[in-house]
Amino acid sequence: MISPKMADSLNKHMNLELFSAHLYLSMSSCANEQGLKGAASWFLVQYQEEMIHFMKFYRYLVDQGINVTFTAGKAVPNSYKTLLEMFEKTLVHEQLITSCINELTEQAVKEKDHASQIFLQWFVTEQIEEENNDRDIIAKLKLVGNNGQGVLMIDSELGQRVFVPVPGATVPIQVA
Repeated sequence: MISPKMADSLNKHMNLELFSAHLYLSMSSCANEQGLKGAASWFLVQYQEEMIHFMKFYRYLVDQGINVTFTAGKAVPNSYKTLLEMFEKTLVHEQLITSCINELTEQAVKEKDHASQIFLQWFVTEQIEEENNDRDIIAKLKLVGNNGQGVLMIDSELGQRVFVPVPGATVPIQVA
């Protein structure tokens, strides 16, 4: 059983995960418009991962007997000048998510909510990977600068990413 305060905090974060999914879907559209099909695919995979994260929070709350609340989201940015800008914004966003996950974990520790601590541990580890991936891509993009051929090589590399569902997770969308 989780406290009403913890349930509220987890519910708010669940909505933030849904915002994250929408943010990456928007970035996918923007990359596609710029002719960066690999990046568009990368962000679509990121969208799918965020939907899994959203569903993990949803399922955890429902399994705890909580009636979830969906909040009206703020508008998602949909205009970026460069691929580097998209990934810099991605890193800043993932750092926000890391901070939120850490706060949730601290709250669970303070409340001696062992179930939520265990649940959140997966996300703590996931955020290390998320931020590291973003930093790696940013470093490559900075290395090539405005060199179109370099950006296209990175775009091609980004297009190799495939969605791998988390075992036991609900897959929100299938990519053909």
